[in-house]
Amino acid sequence: MGKLRLLFVKEGRAVYISHLDLLRTFQRVFLRQGLVLRHSQGFHPHPVISFALPLPVGQASDCEILDFEVTQDLDGADLPQALNAFMPEGIRALDCYIPARPIRDIAEIRCKVNFLYDAGVPANALEEIRSLFTGESLIIQKRTKRKSLADVDIRPMVHRLEMEAAHAALHLDVSVSAQNPGLNPALLAAAVEAYLPALAPDFVQVRRVELMDAAGERFR
Repeated sequence: MGKLRLLFVKEGRAVYISHLDLLRTFQRVFLRQGLVLRHSQGFHPHPVISFALPLPVGQASDCEILDFEVTQDLDGADLPQALNAFMPEGIRALDCYIPARPIRDIAEIRCKVNFLYDAGVPANALEEIRSLFTGESLIIQKRTKRKSLADVDIRPMVHRLEMEAAHAALHLDVSVSAQNPGLNPALLAAAVEAYLPALAPDFVQVRRVELMDAAGERFR
């Protein structure tokens, strides 16, 4: 019996798979591969499996993490190739290993965020949006764990930001707080819509590219 951590990519059409459906997908993939998951005890046993920082629907990622426990003694090294034979389009296992660090050590998420404009990037958008994001505070309405809306200053949750403009897009390379509290990078577009409505993008793309610890090192 052992604990394993799976690193995987979620992209393409798979970004529209919900968290619960993704959980069911992996349970089926593990079953087809012949892995036997350890189950919890009690009246309603369930597989011991969990995602680190579940990805919002519609967003892609190069660094999703799934922790699970199996009844076999495995180091996981050969699992990615075997699992990929059963994965749906857009989900691909990269690595599997015995975890050495707890999920609570994840401090930042580095993301690529694209603000897309059907008619091209508006004049001065780069400068004005950068100024908005780098000000002393940036208060928006954010949904709390109790599902209610509250005014939250998200500026302290934006740890690093680089921006560049193309013809029809603003490309953001941003690191945001991962947890306690965490920030969904898509809320950056919501802030633009609230404070600079004339510069609000027509569409937003978000892709996680790395999970980082408090020291700025890659988390695995």
